[in-house]
Amino acid sequence: MHDNTYLIILACAVVTYTTRIGGHMVLSRFGSPHYRVEAALEAVPTAVLTALVAPSLLNQGPAEAISILIAGVVALRGSLMMSVAAGLVSLVALRFVLG
Repeated sequence: MHDNTYLIILACAVVTYTTRIGGHMVLSRFGSPHYRVEAALEAVPTAVLTALVAPSLLNQGPAEAISILIAGVVALRGSLMMSVAAGLVSLVALRFVLG
């Protein structure tokens, strides 16, 4: 690895930690947030994941699209880990079958 790789990883870790702790510090000053704010904050991970996955669903091949749909169906009934595992296993299998 290059000399800057460890520095970049460390900088990313510091920025990630700072943003996470900053959010907790800001919210702790205001007490408990309004229920609508709390509902909006709970929706953020789903929105971010959708924003990351949607381009692959639209721009990649059929194996990626099918595996994303499989992971989505599993996510409706199972845990996050089951959903990720189903998506990865189906992607590997579909890429092997479809080429």
